[in-house]
Amino acid sequence: MLLATVPRTGLSPGGRPAIDTPFGPLLFTTAIGNTALPPLPDELFELPGGCTVAHWTRPEARVELLLTPCDPGLDPENWGPLTDCHAAVWRIDAHVPLGRVRFSASLPERLPQDAAAGWDGGQSLAAITVDDDSTKLTIGGMDEEAICWAAGAEVPRRWAELIDEVHDRSHSTWGVDSDHQHGMIWTLPPLEAGDYCELPVVAAWAPATDETANTWYAVLASSTDLLRQVADRS
Repeated sequence: MLLATVPRTGLSPGGRPAIDTPFGPLLFTTAIGNTALPPLPDELFELPGGCTVAHWTRPEARVELLLTPCDPGLDPENWGPLTDCHAAVWRIDAHVPLGRVRFSASLPERLPQDAAAGWDGGQSLAAITVDDDSTKLTIGGMDEEAICWAAGAEVPRRWAELIDEVHDRSHSTWGVDSDHQHGMIWTLPPLEAGDYCELPVVAAWAPATDETANTWYAVLASSTDLLRQVADRS
């Protein structure tokens, strides 16, 4: 369970959990097998510091989604200031073996006419960057290599053995894909009963005139770092 010791207040789910960005809401979807969880969670809680955590409970799994402001801790001597930065931490706890789970984070299919979007991943980061004349936005999370490296901490320990599939996906059934350059889709390796997986998603934006790679470096945070920030603010 995410942040079990942090005080929380129950809310009535009044809308789909999302991060509001300059290019529209960043929406999150979970699919277990061929069934997507409903947009509205079963439960919604407010945490200190402007955070919320949503819960979906099913016989086969429990899913949580934390939304929180994020401080990436960029060195101001090297990087221009961000306009804003927000993050999500998604977690699934499997109650039974799950052969296929997908999690996605996506912007609207129709972006503003003058906006350009493209894949911006690398160095263990799965990311897209969207920009127009006024704003640049980067959305990022773990790529396949980072997922394997997180084995035993944020994902099941045995996933470390999948590192060879990162470089040869010809027979792989899992991985991270660009959602038509509007976001990312994580297809997980199989989960066993009792397994859990945590994935971070960070969205950072800044003025388009800033030529530093500040938004890219801002989205490198791990779920462990993000959860620690929330706990420290409580």
